[in-house]
Amino acid sequence: MAIHKLIANGAFGPDETRVMSDAYEAALVVLQLNNSDDPVTVLIARSIINVSAAGEPDSAQMAERAINALGIRRPSAA
Repeated sequence: MAIHKLIANGAFGPDETRVMSDAYEAALVVLQLNNSDDPVTVLIARSIINVSAAGEPDSAQMAERAINALGIRRPSAA
């Protein structure tokens, strides 16, 4: 999981790590990304870390802001 590799050595407590992990998982679901080797997952993880560092405490909002910051289109509902 890309987010764990990036935050493993960071200065984040267990609560922050959990919220970022939840946001990361939520973003992957929204974007329908199932392949952990997809390079986009690293971009999402980095964006979530940036949003968290900016002070966002809510995982759902963190995921939303991270996706928006990257300008990634959400898959359309079929």
